[in-house]
Amino acid sequence: MTALTLSTSSAATVRADAVVVGVAKGAKGVVVAPGAEAVDKAFGGKLAAVLETLGASGAEGEVTKLPAADGLKAPVVLAVGLGEAPAKGDDYDNEALRRAAGSAARALAGSKKAGFALPVEDAEAAAAVSEGALLGAYTFTAYRSNGNGQNAKGGKKNDAKSAPLGEVAILGGKPRDKEFKAAAERSQALAAEINRARDLINTPSNDLNPKSFAAEAQAAAKEFGLEVEVLDEKALKKGGFGGLMGVGQGSEAPPRLVRIAHTHAEATKTLALVGKGITYDSGGISLKPAGHNETMKCDMSGAAAVFAAVVAAAKLDLEVNVTGWLALAENMPSGSATRPGDVLTMYSGKTVEVLNTDAEGRLVLADALTRASEESPDAIVDVATLTGAMVLALGHRHFGIMANDDAFRTSIHEIAEEVGEQSWPMPMPDHLRKGMDSPVADIANMGERMGGGLVAGLFLKEFIGEGIAWAHLDIAGPAFHEGAAWGYTPKGGTGSAVRTLVRLAERTAAGDLG
Repeated sequence: MTALTLSTSSAATVRADAVVVGVAKGAKGVVVAPGAEAVDKAFGGKLAAVLETLGASGAEGEVTKLPAADGLKAPVVLAVGLGEAPAKGDDYDNEALRRAAGSAARALAGSKKAGFALPVEDAEAAAAVSEGALLGAYTFTAYRSNGNGQNAKGGKKNDAKSAPLGEVAILGGKPRDKEFKAAAERSQALAAEINRARDLINTPSNDLNPKSFAAEAQAAAKEFGLEVEVLDEKALKKGGFGGLMGVGQGSEAPPRLVRIAHTHAEATKTLALVGKGITYDSGGISLKPAGHNETMKCDMSGAAAVFAAVVAAAKLDLEVNVTGWLALAENMPSGSATRPGDVLTMYSGKTVEVLNTDAEGRLVLADALTRASEESPDAIVDVATLTGAMVLALGHRHFGIMANDDAFRTSIHEIAEEVGEQSWPMPMPDHLRKGMDSPVADIANMGERMGGGLVAGLFLKEFIGEGIAWAHLDIAGPAFHEGAAWGYTPKGGTGSAVRTLVRLAERTAAGDLG
């Protein structure tokens, strides 16, 4: 991964391939952001005018490269847009810094080192720039040919031009300041785990199935001192995990339930995180239509987020117990697959009539939620690419939040916004529950078509233990990005919800959630 350093060098003296400065849209044109004073001086105070001549406007994510002026050690200046300039006396928004740093880092792919002279008035701003740069530098090249018929998995290196930026130096980062050092260390740990989630999401399903995903969790548990338990298909069948077995029985790759946990000797609170881990979703017998299958390797994004968040909690040594449950299965059509109309007996003992085998995520989550509830955690949060209905409601950049406790839902929404993840609280209307009544079972896995994302949340609520605060994050929109990269968001897997889960764990450790 890209290295991160806090540097006492100025923008004029840093020895790097490029120096990154921020510019914004002011009332009278481009304005140069704090941190770039030395670069502006080298241009005779006319950096903004030069950039405007080159067509720069200061718009968010806009990148302009130009040769450095005399007096600068770095040969290239990269100006990145921060959007609208803040009012006089106000600081730049941390998310604007995060996105700008991501755009700059991606534009500098193939470079060995860049000095980031963006506004870092405090440790929080330094953390935002660090996170954005480390996430923006991410590339997934494991399967890229280097032109010789071999790819990186075959042991050959990829073209240097596609390699990520080698080192990010945060100028003005105060390496001897405790708060700045802690912010940098947290940013490195967090970015590494978000990128771990991205790697898993981007790995094709012929290499990532429930068994190999479980093996990844076991390897991480050994490396970071985590507890881990893997239930294979025999244990799942014996234990009565009808949801996981019902979804996975059509595939040659059998399901797994993974429990991976970070524990702290002084912790007084426990969070349970549950992730949907469908390593490939064909829809099963209710086959997805053409054009909807190509990205279904991403249907395990929730499990990837949970896995990454648990490892991050361990790396940060958070004073809270965080238990992750990865509900892993592959949903395939075959002679042994669950059929529409079949009835499954879940781990909870409830029976479910399967009206649509493409509504499989809620089935594997239901078993994992019941199992997680047995340990009586203080709260449960599940994360899933659950419904296309949520994408229709909120688009591709927001995830929906539902909960059985309004205050808990509000807290998670505030946390998500704080860390830069766009989200929106969603209701759970009681009247939609009736649509899941079944004439042959306790509940059906489908209800009314309108409000389908809310129906799915109501289904999951049925499997939460009494008295446990629970929230459901439907990340179907932001989990996998099919368009051009922007900010620190790459094409492909994004690692959505990891930052929210980690901050939730931090707040719980600090006692901020009651």
